[in-house]
Amino acid sequence: MITVILVIHVILAVCIICAVLLQKSEGGGLGIGGSSASGGFMTARGTANFMTKLTAFLGGCFFLTSIILALLSSNNAPSIANEVSKSIEEKATKEKTTKEPTVPLGN
Repeated sequence: MITVILVIHVILAVCIICAVLLQKSEGGGLGIGGSSASGGFMTARGTANFMTKLTAFLGGCFFLTSIILALLSSNNAPSIANEVSKSIEEKATKEKTTKEPTVPLGN
């Protein structure tokens, strides 16, 4: 389960990077919209809106998979507080089971 979500998480990370790099920045950047004024399917404004919505959607999915991975990993791994309390209990049981040395009385 964790492996599947982790693979989806990595794919989302790569998709977010691509979506951000493809967006048209104010300085031009690597934008796919260009400055062509063709009134076709993807106008400059339509591309910007689509890429903004796509980036927001991918970011939300990435955030969701991050939370799911954190919750699943916390269930599998014991916390530090549990480890400390176990080590204290182990030390206490070792101290109880060890015999105290007896003082020789034959001197």
